[in-house]
Amino acid sequence: MEGRREAANVGALFSKLDLRFDDAASSPLPRAKETAELVLERQKKVKLRIWNELRPEGDRTALLSRLARMGHGTRVLLVGHEPYLSSFVGELTGAKPGTLVLKKGGVARLHVTSFSPEAKAELRWLLSPRILRRIQ
Repeated sequence: MEGRREAANVGALFSKLDLRFDDAASSPLPRAKETAELVLERQKKVKLRIWNELRPEGDRTALLSRLARMGHGTRVLLVGHEPYLSSFVGELTGAKPGTLVLKKGGVARLHVTSFSPEAKAELRWLLSPRILRRIQ
């Protein structure tokens, strides 16, 4: 119950801050999918896609390939699992393994600077559920 409320609150905060997505993708596992749907409730034009690449054992190379095909500047919401997402974000941003941790219900915003010859991104912000509750 608390997880659902947190996801809905994240969606409300995104709406309040006018943070919009062009696309959204979720792991096919039920909790991730439900979380994504709750976050997207106020963004009616965004269709949720289900990507196996966001499963806990997902293929990072395939995930990067999908993202690269979406085009530079596309704003994409990704909802998946830990520790997969933390390590994925860490790799993209060049963080040392284990130093970047997304808490359950946390949010990271990245700006991808390149996909080739290697994927790189800038970490714009990382918000824990505690911080998200305080700024609502």
